[in-house]
Amino acid sequence: MEFCDLKKQYDQYKAEIDSGIQEVLNSANFIKGPVLDRFEKKLSSYVGVKHAIGCSNGTDALTLPLRAWGIGPGDEVIVPDFTFIATAEVVSLIGATPVFVDVDPVTFNISPEAFKNAITSKTKVVIAVSIFGQMPDFDNIMAIAHERGIKVIEDGAQSFGAEYKGRKSCSIADCSTTSFFPAKPLGCYGDGGAVFTNDDNLATQMRIILNHGQVKRYHHEVIGFNGRLDAIQAAVLEVKLKHFPNEILLRNEVAKKYTSQLSSYVKTPQIMDYNMSVWAQYTIIVANRDGLKEFLSSREIPTAIHYPIPLSKQEAFRNIKSLENSVSLDISSNVISLPIHPFISDEEINIVCSSVKDFFNE
Repeated sequence: MEFCDLKKQYDQYKAEIDSGIQEVLNSANFIKGPVLDRFEKKLSSYVGVKHAIGCSNGTDALTLPLRAWGIGPGDEVIVPDFTFIATAEVVSLIGATPVFVDVDPVTFNISPEAFKNAITSKTKVVIAVSIFGQMPDFDNIMAIAHERGIKVIEDGAQSFGAEYKGRKSCSIADCSTTSFFPAKPLGCYGDGGAVFTNDDNLATQMRIILNHGQVKRYHHEVIGFNGRLDAIQAAVLEVKLKHFPNEILLRNEVAKKYTSQLSSYVKTPQIMDYNMSVWAQYTIIVANRDGLKEFLSSREIPTAIHYPIPLSKQEAFRNIKSLENSVSLDISSNVISLPIHPFISDEEINIVCSSVKDFFNE
């Protein structure tokens, strides 16, 4: 059993993916070119924004708007304490200070109240992570931020395709980002990412920054970096985007099957009535997480822990003062993610669920 079975997915779309890659090989347009242009147009149409810009990975995607807005030393950027390190490391890398705040105990997304209470005169940006496939309370977050002149980034690395009150992930914030890491809901065959915005000037600046600060060949307006999405990855993603709406439906069916069998045994994920999740992870809460992990491993069932240590407790951020974020501390000790992908079979789901039940019944 695979935690995320990319081989099954490739087998489903093999002819189309091979054809898309071959188009790039035949053209020899490996950097930029018509395939990337076409994919970006389809991305922006899917999300419903003016600008969708492919880039090298989800971490660089987060860096681009921060750089374009001139965020740096002396500035504070508020981030949730419970998330992957990329959300905060980009803040430190540009010389700003990440401020870690607690998350909602139900959705595990950033708490609007905690965000509001952490604002200071130095706060310039908040990065709201849409974790495990579900978006946070963006109406509240945007209202708090814009009232105080704070920019909002959605880190949609785990939520591309999700919806909040009928609006797609990556369509609401001042700038949104996603990751196309292979195991993401929409993943390529290497590293990749994208940024999304309706702001023409911001889009122009981000395109310049991701191409070495270049406004035309060998004319460099600002210090940038090499953050381009290559054409072969765009070709793979173009095929997968075509099938993506159906995969979201399949992911939701898998989640329903898990919940129906496990809700009496563990704390299963809860999706807000106004949200539609893409189920990047199916993450449960159990008291004896490590025991369950070992038990499932003995039956050759893969699991993952997203995430075992809050960011404020990571050694890398030892010099940054932070409040004790009690929800983040609690859930990081009790979360465990089960295998989920669009092509997991009912038999595999039943094996996982039966094994979880056996662990608790024993």
